[in-house]
Amino acid sequence: MDCKIVLFDCQGHSASSAKPLMLQPILFCPVMTWVSQELLRCGVQRFFVICDEAWREEMADALSGCDVSFFSDAVSAIAACEGDVLVIPCPVLPVMAFGESPIYCADSAVLRQMCDNGATLADRPVQGKESLGWLPFRHEAELNRAMPLCRDMILSRHMENGVTIMDPTATYIDPRVTVAAGTVILPGTILRGKTVIGENCEIGPNSMIRDSVIGASTTVNASQVNESAVGAYTTVGPFTYVRPHCQIGDHCRVGDFVEVKNSVIGNGTKISHLTYVGDSDVGERVNFGCGTVTTNYDGHKKYRCTIGDDVFLGCNTNLIAPVTVGDGAYTAAGSTITDEVPKDALGIARARQINKDHWAARFRESWEK
Repeated sequence: MDCKIVLFDCQGHSASSAKPLMLQPILFCPVMTWVSQELLRCGVQRFFVICDEAWREEMADALSGCDVSFFSDAVSAIAACEGDVLVIPCPVLPVMAFGESPIYCADSAVLRQMCDNGATLADRPVQGKESLGWLPFRHEAELNRAMPLCRDMILSRHMENGVTIMDPTATYIDPRVTVAAGTVILPGTILRGKTVIGENCEIGPNSMIRDSVIGASTTVNASQVNESAVGAYTTVGPFTYVRPHCQIGDHCRVGDFVEVKNSVIGNGTKISHLTYVGDSDVGERVNFGCGTVTTNYDGHKKYRCTIGDDVFLGCNTNLIAPVTVGDGAYTAAGSTITDEVPKDALGIARARQINKDHWAARFRESWEK
């Protein structure tokens, strides 16, 4: 594409909604976002958008990262253009559709003369060159029917770049997602937002990753990762829930039925199963025993836990935040830790065991009375 400027007419909307059709969602983002991503890849530098004032803020979000100017009508938009312009006079999808296209390239001077003569942007001038590969749509139903085409185009591009997608019919990838070569995407995977997947990863089955960064050679199995970063050579899942604002390091394990929220997890740390880590700063090579909980919320305010390097947290440990466990320290299984555990110490916070001889036999005898 030789045009460096694109002129959108985004006034069109369906009968069922006042929202412009170019702001309707497809594959987790507005149509305009996907179209702009495609145009940026083709070398377009400036976006001139005709849009009602009420939708400009949302349109600006959809065009995040683009050099965009808004206009109320075609005459003022064309007056600001210079040189060759790609004109998009109606809602479209860039799905390499065949057949006549409403999109064309024309010189800005020709467009100004066309408007002076009472024509609209939909009236392609004789000098205008048709731009193929665009699919127009008139309402949400046509947009939904086009979704398989959109999905297949995105998946094909990833596969051409060296990504293995085991079942394209059961995989959905946002157009903003980046996936490195050598990665395998298993069925049931959904990748959303500005997610970046490193090389040689295995994602899925049945995983959703949103606005996150996944390091090289990491596995995410039957889990969700949201607005977070996961390092390299780490395993996540199955059935892990990573909530926003987490940083999980390299060579970590975050296993089954683990929830992590707003926490930093150091390299080599293992959180294998049935554990909640919230609002915590965790060092390297920490071992979380099964059933460990950072109790970060008192019903009014949330507090942070600090866990040093090489800490061993026994099973069913409760850390009552704010609390610190020093480097190399241990906690005994079943402890509820309310005070600092110093470096290399053992923290024990549980009632001493008492055995009552013959109690069970007497209890069973009582059943017969």
